[in-house]
Amino acid sequence: MAILERIHSSEDIKKLSDNELEPLCAEIRAFLVEKVSRTGGHLASNLGTVELTVALHRVYDSTRDRLLFDVGHQSYTHKIITGRRDRFDTLRQYGGLSGFPKPYESVDDPFVAGHASDSISVALGMAKARTLAGEDYRVAAVIGDGALTGGLAYEGLAGAAASGEPLVIILNDNEMSIDHNVGGIAKLLQKLRVRPGYISFKRWYRGLLSGLPGVYHMTHTAKEWLKGKLLPGNMFSAMGLEYIGPVNGHDVRALETVIRWAEEMEKPVIVHVLTKKGKGCPYAEEHPELYHGVGPFDPETGEIQPVGESFSDVFGRTLCRLAERDKRVAAVTAAMALGTGLDGFAKKFPDRFIDAGIAEGHAAAMAAGMAKQGALPVFAVYSSFFQRSYDMLIHDVALQKLHVVFCVDRAGIVGSDGETHHGIFDVDYLNSVPGMTVFCPASFRELEDMLEQALFACTGPAAVRYPRGGEGRYTASHPEAETLLRPGRDLTLACYGTMVNEALSAADALEKQGISAEVIKIGVLGPAGFPQTVVSVAKTGRFVMAEEVCAAGCVGQRVLAEAASAGTEIRCARLLNLGEGLVPHGDRALLMRDYGIDARAIVDAAACCCRDRREDEESQT
Repeated sequence: MAILERIHSSEDIKKLSDNELEPLCAEIRAFLVEKVSRTGGHLASNLGTVELTVALHRVYDSTRDRLLFDVGHQSYTHKIITGRRDRFDTLRQYGGLSGFPKPYESVDDPFVAGHASDSISVALGMAKARTLAGEDYRVAAVIGDGALTGGLAYEGLAGAAASGEPLVIILNDNEMSIDHNVGGIAKLLQKLRVRPGYISFKRWYRGLLSGLPGVYHMTHTAKEWLKGKLLPGNMFSAMGLEYIGPVNGHDVRALETVIRWAEEMEKPVIVHVLTKKGKGCPYAEEHPELYHGVGPFDPETGEIQPVGESFSDVFGRTLCRLAERDKRVAAVTAAMALGTGLDGFAKKFPDRFIDAGIAEGHAAAMAAGMAKQGALPVFAVYSSFFQRSYDMLIHDVALQKLHVVFCVDRAGIVGSDGETHHGIFDVDYLNSVPGMTVFCPASFRELEDMLEQALFACTGPAAVRYPRGGEGRYTASHPEAETLLRPGRDLTLACYGTMVNEALSAADALEKQGISAEVIKIGVLGPAGFPQTVVSVAKTGRFVMAEEVCAAGCVGQRVLAEAASAGTEIRCARLLNLGEGLVPHGDRALLMRDYGIDARAIVDAAACCCRDRREDEESQT
């Protein structure tokens, strides 16, 4: 990797000759496959944007100009170029390099980018700030065609077109987000892809008249007429954006030329770039959805290390069974059929499966419309992405008491994707939705039972939240609202979801210390409250609750409020949670340890709460 070893910044990229660019891209691809095969990460998307990223750094100075990647998982080559190559062994590891742009890592990362569709709006804001301050840096946004399925992207496009601000928008079109793209925008881009003649004509035209500026301007009207003939129905031009493309996204020199043209226009410009997801790696090219976000794998064969059954797998299988029972059951996802376990449902019930694209708000509102007309919609969505549906939960679902079931995947700490993907705010916002019933299964069997309850026993909005990965020591099913799993006299431990595994382990350890801990598993978070837990707290007088969520709106606060309203005397209470909720990327077990919510932390909090009991016993003896 002789060329790559010389690259530490945008300036180093600019020093390379044209003949060195293609070998550099090959070295970067080999580097990506080698490193990601060990750490896991987003492989296919980054293999597809190597030449594009190199071209961007040939044009821009990322220490001053603002380069925004949407979604940020396509920024690995950018990180390699900007001095972080030597840290790639720590990619997505606790304390190591993030898999997304993070300004705390480097001045070259202008903005946190973990969710899709916001880059154009953010870029426009940066461009406006530049104008207001009278500064002269440049702004470019790289948005994938998958991210363009999100409604926020169109708000950004409309705003950019109306603003007139000099701004370059790179549309990275690889015909995919995570799964294949859906909707009208995919059809539009397909039409544009089959008309590559315009960009070839424009390059020839510019070269021919480069020394004759007067002739160039005289023939501009004719050129625009020809452009209209070659690219009829161009939505971007109709919105007021200058459109250039399509251009081969794996030709660095062509990309560099076109991006420079776009900058010279000093107006909002969209550059349509055609790339191939997984480029240069046969197995990633053939199965880009499998190598989108992938765990460790064999770099030679692409064989992925096997993982056990997950809550997502159980959800998908169970929903298929329930859909066979009732033809009203339909499944909705936001570009995450494989990730949420709905790929099997899509094959078995294609007429009842809807992929809304990366548009969670639209998906929730659509589900509300389905429910109003008698269907039983189930919207499967990652917790952190679900945040974008909050207004629809209130306005479109709750106000009319509609029966929509939201299956909230990736609840709690998700690990290596970090703070943009942890599902640790949903308990707070779901409990604020009027009439919402929130089920928290702690095992596979419990997920099956609670999903059936949510579909057929509830009448209003319901959510079923479950974590990434598999179950732990608790494999039983107690789908009721509150369950006493273990009696005790000295202390009440309360939990919900898979935190039950930590609570049971803590109770075992406390017993060895002579502390008898009662363990209550909460299965349903409201709206009925927690009467059994409050009675238990009144009996023991000591309360510890551990939750894999942020502190704001945590269940422990609600239990203590109910206890206070009941006049319960509590000698000691400890609420263990994730504080403000800004938890970095890393192994889940390490994060739980360092943020104080694992079994060891529960034992320490319980022992502290029971210190007065021990002092009383010692004084009596």
